Amino acid sequence: MDTHERMVRGAVDLLRRRGLSATSFRDLVAHTSTPRGSIYHHFPRGKEQLVEEAVHYAARQVSATLEREFRAGAVEGVRAFLAIWRSVVVDSDYRAGCPVLAVALEEHPENEGMTLLQAADSALAEWAALIAAALKAEGVSPERADRLGTFVVAAVEGTVAMCRARRDAGPLDDVGAELDELLVGALRQARSKRPG
Repeated sequence: MDTHERMVRGAVDLLRRRGLSATSFRDLVAHTSTPRGSIYHHFPRGKEQLVEEAVHYAARQVSATLEREFRAGAVEGVRAFLAIWRSVVVDSDYRAGCPVLAVALEEHPENEGMTLLQAADSALAEWAALIAAALKAEGVSPERADRLGTFVVAAVEGTVAMCRARRDAGPLDDVGAELDELLVGALRQARSKRPG
C-alpha cells in the first residue's frame, strides 16, 4: 500500500472514531506513521481534499460489498449492509461509526465544506440506489424501491449512532429484524402483483 492510500485509509479510521473537526493532519501522521512532509504532496488542497478522498474511499468499500452481496438477493444484501456496520461498531468497542455520516453531520463554515457535504450525500445516495436497484430487480415498483433504499440507509446510519451511544449492538439487531420483515413483505407483495 502506498503512502497516499495509507493516509486515506487512516483518515477513514480517524473520521469514524473522532469525526471531522477532531481529525487533524498531526493525528493522521501519527496514526499512519507517514512523513509529515508528504501531506501537501498528496493533498495539495489540504484537509478538505483528504477528507473528500476518504469519504469516496469508504463509500467505494461499502458499495463493492453491497454489489457483491446483492447478487444473492435484496434481503441478503441489506443483511450484509447491517453486518458491515455491526462489525465496525463491535470491533471498535463502540468507538467507531460511519465516516460518511461523521462528515455529513459536521457544521461547516459558510461557503466552505460544500464539496465534503456533496461527497457524503453522493455516498449515502449511492448506497440507497444500490438497495433500490436490488429491490427493483426482484419486482418491487421503482417508486417503492427508491423509498425503501432511502429508508434502509437512514435506519442503519441512525442505528449505528444509537449503538455507539449505548455501547450495545442490540439496536442494530432490532432494526435488522424489522428491515428483514419489511423487505420480505415488499418482495412478497411485488410477486403477488405479477401477472400469471
